Amino acid sequence: MEATYYFDPACPFTWRTSRWLVAVAPERDVTVSWRAFSLKILNGDNTPEQYRAATDASFRALRLVEALRADRRQDTVAAFYTGIGTRVHAGGAALTDDLVLAAAEAAGVEDAKTVLDDASWDESVRESHEAALALAGPGIGSPVLHVDGAERGLHGPIIGAVPERDEALAIWDAFVPLSRIGTFFELKRGRG
Repeated sequence: MEATYYFDPACPFTWRTSRWLVAVAPERDVTVSWRAFSLKILNGDNTPEQYRAATDASFRALRLVEALRADRRQDTVAAFYTGIGTRVHAGGAALTDDLVLAAAEAAGVEDAKTVLDDASWDESVRESHEAALALAGPGIGSPVLHVDGAERGLHGPIIGAVPERDEALAIWDAFVPLSRIGTFFELKRGRG
């Protein structure tokens, strides 16, 4: 089965969901494709000041995500995102341009700075972002997950912690059929 995961590296909920997906994928024979979803584009000028540096760095990272995707290097995208998330969401580091570059280099991307600085990839990031919104929007954020056989994608699942194996598989086994039901929109409960 193919699954496409639209993500913004700045989002901690997106990070946890990605770790769930990475754990479930080999158990359910899922091939994951990684695509850009930009909180900078989504929020525009409404991004709070304290998050602007991180969303700017994340947007630059998404240029590389789309460049690697265009080059059919999904494993490198996965390694790059893992490098960012491990440093930021697991390690507590600030998401900065230097951190993004270090994660790219650790993932084996040669001349990463050239792509990170290349604004010609911005249109690909916007197109990917718009594709995610078309699949799951309006009124959604990062992440969006789309699976084979589903007309639309879903925002989420949003999880508070990466679940253990049995729970992770149960979430997947519920997510897939729900995502394939065209009249289904959301399940939600308050965080607390």
